[in-house]
Amino acid sequence: VVVSAATGAWVSIADRAKVKTRSLDIVTDADLRVDLDPHSTSDQYVKTLSFEQIAARIQQEKEFSMETTPLEPVTTTDYETFTYENGTTVENTSGAYLEFTLHFMAEKDMVVHLTSANSSDTAEDGTLVSSGNSQLPQAMRISFSTDNQNWVYDPGMGDSLQNSGNLRSFGLNSPSQMRITDNNALFSLKQGQDKAVVVHIWMEGTDEACTDELQSADYSIRLRFTGTDEEGNTFSGQ
Repeated sequence: VVVSAATGAWVSIADRAKVKTRSLDIVTDADLRVDLDPHSTSDQYVKTLSFEQIAARIQQEKEFSMETTPLEPVTTTDYETFTYENGTTVENTSGAYLEFTLHFMAEKDMVVHLTSANSSDTAEDGTLVSSGNSQLPQAMRISFSTDNQNWVYDPGMGDSLQNSGNLRSFGLNSPSQMRITDNNALFSLKQGQDKAVVVHIWMEGTDEACTDELQSADYSIRLRFTGTDEEGNTFSGQ
């Protein structure tokens, strides 16, 4: 009975899902840079961050290995405190979910968007959450928090947006149909000014896709950020 109940949402408490990382990569477009530390000039930032760089920072700050520590089903209401199904608070050093900070700087004022589109016909660098288990991406969540606002990317939402106070939950269309719109807009950047954005990645225990079938699955995440002016116009070279 316990296992049957768990298949509606949440995996069984006795045997938490072993969801392991295969990769986690971050890509930015023209005039936009990112890093794990703040800097004084944009040329000190980079256009890509690899799994190895992010994993090393998490191990340094949180003292666990992304390569050996699996995600566990958790949930949150404020995108700061995460809990298990029974309400117990989950420490950010447990490895049950991921927490790290990205620093962004732009060479011009811009609104940053998340996009599933690839940067060219030959590249595969658009935002994507994938797994050998087709249900797993629907249970994943990725949040971006700054300026007292939270943006949550839900791969199962498609091209839609839900607003609630300081929370914007959104999905992305397929790469071929991706359009840069207000639905996928995140935070704003001022030219030459660093902005710290806290990122959380977790498996949402209350999602109906978060069942015992996800146990021992792995996942791969790629995030691609692009920029527009305040009117939503993309910049040349993007």
